[in-house]
Amino acid sequence: MRYLPYSDYMKKKYGQKIYKLPVSLPVSCPNRQDGHAGCTFCGAEGAGFENLPSALAVSEQLEKNMEYIGKRYGAQRFSAYFQNFTNTYLPLGQLCGYVKEAMKADRIAEICLSTRPDCVSEDYLDALSEIGGQYGKPVVLELGLQSISHRTLRKINRGHTLAEFIDAVIRIKRRGMEVCAHLILNLPWDDDSDAEEAAKILSALGVDQVKLHSLYIEKNTELCRQYEAGEFRLISAEEYANRVVRFLTFLSPEICVQRLVSRAPEENTVFCNWGQSWWKIRDRIEELLEERDLFQGCRFDYLNRDYYFWNIREPRGPHRSGEK
Repeated sequence: MRYLPYSDYMKKKYGQKIYKLPVSLPVSCPNRQDGHAGCTFCGAEGAGFENLPSALAVSEQLEKNMEYIGKRYGAQRFSAYFQNFTNTYLPLGQLCGYVKEAMKADRIAEICLSTRPDCVSEDYLDALSEIGGQYGKPVVLELGLQSISHRTLRKINRGHTLAEFIDAVIRIKRRGMEVCAHLILNLPWDDDSDAEEAAKILSALGVDQVKLHSLYIEKNTELCRQYEAGEFRLISAEEYANRVVRFLTFLSPEICVQRLVSRAPEENTVFCNWGQSWWKIRDRIEELLEERDLFQGCRFDYLNRDYYFWNIREPRGPHRSGEK
C-alpha cells in the first residue's frame, strides 16, 4: 500500500482490526441556529444518512451495529463514532453522559467525536480527556475543516476560518488527544495548490488522521441550487484522482488516511462521484500512485524537522519534493 490506511493504523494501535460504529445523538450545529442557514452543502440529515435514529439509546445503537458488523466481517472490537452534526454543541453534562455510556461497552476500543473547530472549548476538552483517562480508552476529535482557503470557506458558508482549526488542533494535541481532519478536495473554488497546502498544514500541525471527501451535492440544499443554476464547475473524476495523489505526496507519512472518497445515497443527491462507484475512484487513485511510483510523504521535506524523505522510507525512484 502506497499510503497509510486507517485499517493498518488501527491494527498497529490495538493489535487487531477495529471497525467504526456510527452513533447518532439528538444534536444540531451552531451554524444552523439563530437564523443561520448552515453550510451550503449540508442536508437535513447532515452526514448521518446511514445512522440509526438518535432517539435510540447509545448502548442500543452500539449493540445493533455490533451485531450487524460483527456477523458480516467477523469483527471483535470497535470504535464508537459520534458522527452527525456538531457533538460538542450538546450541553457538556449531556455529552459526557453519552460518552460514558459508550465507554462502558466492553468491545469499544475508543470514542470518536465529530465536531467543528470553532465549537471545541477548554471545559469540553478537559472533560473528554478526563473521561478517556478514567476508562482507559482514547477520545479522538474529528474536525470538519473542508478547505484551507478563507475564500472557499466563505463561499460554502462554513462559519469559521483556518485560524480556528489551527487553534483547536493545538489545544487538542496539548492534552494528548488525537485529531482527524476532514477535507473536501474538490470544492469548486479550490485548486490543486490548495490541496498541496492543506497537506502541508496538516503535517505541520501533526494531526493524526485525515478523511478525504469527494463533494456530493444533496437535493434541497443551497449548493444544489447553485449547481443546477450553473454557478460553478466541478472538476472531473480524473482530476480529482490526480488532486488526491498530489495531496498524499506532500502529506506526512505518519498521518493515517481514513478515506479517499465519499459515499452517499444516489436517491438523495443530484451529483455524487461522477456517477461511478466510490471504490472505482479509490482504485484509480491507487493506480496513479503505482504508475508514477509515488507514495504518501515522498515530497515531505518542507518542514524544519530532524527527519526528511530519505530517513522515512527508501527512495523508490527519482521523485523529490521539487518535482511536480
